Amino acid sequence: MNAILPFPNISPEIFSITLFGMEFALRWYALAYIVGILLGWRLVVAAARTPRLWQNEQPVMTPGKIEDLLFWVILGVILGGRLGYVLFYQFNYYLAHPLRVLQLWEGGMSFHGGAIGVILAAFFFTKRYQLNTLSVGDLVALGLAPGLFLGRVANFINAELWGRPTDLPWGVAFPTQAAQYCPDVIGICARHPSQLYEALLEGLVLGLLLIWLVWRRGAFKRPGLVMGVFLAGYGTARFAVEFVRQPDAQFVSEGNPLGLALQFGGYGLTMGQLLCIPMVLVGLFFILRARRAA
Repeated sequence: MNAILPFPNISPEIFSITLFGMEFALRWYALAYIVGILLGWRLVVAAARTPRLWQNEQPVMTPGKIEDLLFWVILGVILGGRLGYVLFYQFNYYLAHPLRVLQLWEGGMSFHGGAIGVILAAFFFTKRYQLNTLSVGDLVALGLAPGLFLGRVANFINAELWGRPTDLPWGVAFPTQAAQYCPDVIGICARHPSQLYEALLEGLVLGLLLIWLVWRRGAFKRPGLVMGVFLAGYGTARFAVEFVRQPDAQFVSEGNPLGLALQFGGYGLTMGQLLCIPMVLVGLFFILRARRAA
């Protein structure tokens, strides 16, 4: 390796306290979720309070109704994220240990599962309150980017979900034993900071694009457009980053060192890439639908 960036000395825990013999800690990952949800909520409320952004200057929801939707979205994220991880990544393990599905504190969440959970939650919410499903979907999509950005930064701080070994100047030497296990590398192993790649592409760039489309291009006046751009944009960004992201351990074997979930000879796709393909296709469908209806 020609150049290595040392991993910053940041503890995953912001602080911890002991009460009644039990230790409670506030972690950066939990704070990222909390702040991400709050920022997304305020962004969505700001859009709902700007009539000129909407068809006939009639926002699809009031700020009060958005607070009701927030509960549904959080529930969708938690249930969908957990069940997605169980079904997509560790099905055999949790089939043998079903009670561990409930142990959320052990980690294990899937973005794609969380996305499905949010979509289902928003769909049932719109049907219950007789709201325009596509417009509500656009509003929800607008508020997701802050959480994505902060969540990936928290992944970096936790030294998890790192990338494959690299000799690029910005390769990071993650401190965990698993990250330093690089059979083809002599000495310290530097890896792609794939968490930061995702934070930049899925969070910052995609979020700014959605804000520009809404406030400058009147995207809310074409129901389904913002949701379509989010799905296609996230799917494309995640698909690209998967090429440098460390494969999921459960898919790695002696004959499959790249951890490909689907192989064609010496080539194939990771599980993350497989899950991104339908996201991109569905996103493109909504984009084309919105443009034709305009």
